[in-house]
Amino acid sequence: MRWVLAIALLATTAAADPLPSGSIGAVIAGDSGTGADAKVIGAGLNFGLQAAWQPMNSDRRLGWAIRWATLFGLFYNGSAAQIESTLRTVHMDFTAGMRYRPWASPSRYLALRGGAEMLRTNEPLPPQMHRSFVGGIAELGFEQYAGPVLFDFDLRYGLLGSEPSNVALFFGLSLTGP
Repeated sequence: MRWVLAIALLATTAAADPLPSGSIGAVIAGDSGTGADAKVIGAGLNFGLQAAWQPMNSDRRLGWAIRWATLFGLFYNGSAAQIESTLRTVHMDFTAGMRYRPWASPSRYLALRGGAEMLRTNEPLPPQMHRSFVGGIAELGFEQYAGPVLFDFDLRYGLLGSEPSNVALFFGLSLTGP
C-alpha cells in the first residue's frame, strides 16, 4: 500500500509536445483581380517566400500566428498591361491571426489572419493611375504538418479598403523549426 501511495505522489502529468514554432518556405498562387479590377489586372501567377511564427503546444486547440510574405506576380490578359503584355507585381504583406484545431490530430489547423499589404506594379493601374498601393488583407487557410514540413493552403483577399482588389489561392511548402 505504501508503494502505491509513493507512486501516486511522484507521478506527474506528461507535458504536451511543442509544435515547431517557426517556418520558412516557398509559396505559389493563382491570382485574379475582382470586380472592375478583373479586367484591369487580369489573372496570373504569384511566387515567392513566406515566414511564420506560430508558437503552440500540441495539446492546445487555439493559438496565434504572425506571417510575412514577399511575392512576385505575373498577370496576363489585363487592360493595364500597355507597355508589355504581362503586368508584373510585387506584393509584401504582414498578417497576424489565430490558428484553430477542430480535429483530434495535432497536425492539422485552420487559420484566420488579417493584416496589411503593399503592392507595386510595373505599369500604372486605372482609375488612379498609380503604381504603388497599400491596403488591408484577409486570409482563411488550412495548415498540415508532415514531419519537419508545413503545407498550407490559403484563400486570400486584398487590398481591403483600397484598389486594386484581388483574390488568390495560395499553396505553401515550408520547413519548420524552433
